[in-house]
Amino acid sequence: MIWCAANAARAWSVPCARLAERFLLAHEAAMTAIGILGVRGRMGQAIAKAAADSGAEIAGGIDRDGFVEGDHATLAALAGASDVLVDFTAPDALQANLDAAVAAGTPILVGTTGLTPDHHRAIDAAAERVAVLQTANTSLGIAVLRALVEEAAHRLGPEWDIEILEMHHRHKLDTPSGTALLLGASANEGRGAASMTEKNRFDRMQEGSHAREEGGIYYASLRGGSVAGDHLVVFAGEGERIELGHRAENRTIFAKGAVRGALWLAGKGAGRYTMKDVLGL
Repeated sequence: MIWCAANAARAWSVPCARLAERFLLAHEAAMTAIGILGVRGRMGQAIAKAAADSGAEIAGGIDRDGFVEGDHATLAALAGASDVLVDFTAPDALQANLDAAVAAGTPILVGTTGLTPDHHRAIDAAAERVAVLQTANTSLGIAVLRALVEEAAHRLGPEWDIEILEMHHRHKLDTPSGTALLLGASANEGRGAASMTEKNRFDRMQEGSHAREEGGIYYASLRGGSVAGDHLVVFAGEGERIELGHRAENRTIFAKGAVRGALWLAGKGAGRYTMKDVLGL
């Protein structure tokens, strides 16, 4: 049991709150069984380690090629034995994973990137039945960055140009990155756009010259080396510039964030959630 005096000095209040948060997270972890979809992938392996380090139970795992880790030989069996599923597979496996989660009544965290509008419609449909946390980036730092970008876009208005630059390792195929699109969605939301993609502009990826449109959100993608993920959002005004950025130094941060999100999601009611919800942003 953790006890904090109501009239404790302010110097002690923050450490006490942090201690209470760690206690609650440890308690949640001990009570939660996580099923890993894509268990043999780089993220799947990292999530398994992060979950074990947090004290969470691993219900098992399964890969798209039929590999099984644990006692549950099918996707349906794993979904039924898990308190929450974590999906880092591929877009073409998403529908089957959502169907299994819905059939078992199990919350699911979707970290798969490269999703299309059809995939998002499938997620919306599943979220009417179970809790779904979908995000292209499980980093807690990115969740905070999204909140900062939204606030900056709201305060500065369309007169400030927005450029989003991202760089990833040479093997990443989708461009722009899912995280870059998340940051663009936050900027759109801050500006009160009718949709999360209303002002997105990708015409620089095509041949020819294109004049910048006021209010447009433009993207640039770099690929090379072993970069885990760099993102920079530039707000450029007349005579001044604001740069908000995040650098992922290794994939461990994504695994830890995914476990944090999964523990938060377990037991939640039907609905579509984000990492911002996990942090109360």
